[in-house]
Amino acid sequence: IFGAMFAPKPFDVAKEMVRVTRPGGRIVMGNWISNDPTLVAQILRISSSYTPPPPEGFVSPMTWGVEGNVIERFAAAGVPAEQISFVRDTFTFNFPGTPSEFVDEFRKYYGPTMNAFEAAEKNGRSADLQKELEELFNRHNKGTGVTSIPATFLRVTAAV
Repeated sequence: IFGAMFAPKPFDVAKEMVRVTRPGGRIVMGNWISNDPTLVAQILRISSSYTPPPPEGFVSPMTWGVEGNVIERFAAAGVPAEQISFVRDTFTFNFPGTPSEFVDEFRKYYGPTMNAFEAAEKNGRSADLQKELEELFNRHNKGTGVTSIPATFLRVTAAV
């Protein structure tokens, strides 16, 4: 599950995932890693620099990329630490267009980037954000004539 990390109340998220998983089943999460130099962590870092501070009590979704936090959340949901494993893995974003066109897709469909552009437009900074993201995407692109960008994530497996 890649999106679970973006749900509020991470302890409740872990509890609900455990609740709906059959005994003997597995929960597998893909969590972006805070301060990672690869694409998504950098998109989130850049995007957050254009948005107002989050509300009090906000828990960053990037905290799901920290092993200790994951263990704590699943332990509170009844999963012992020894039943949780972690592997750094890579997801490659493949897009048939240019990196600039791929930025436009993130601008239209990826919540954190959408929010950043909304805030940047209010401050007259949307061109700055667009430029910064295009530079990031171009720098990480491994494709020729297409966009192919690897991004590291933390694959979490919890045995229930």
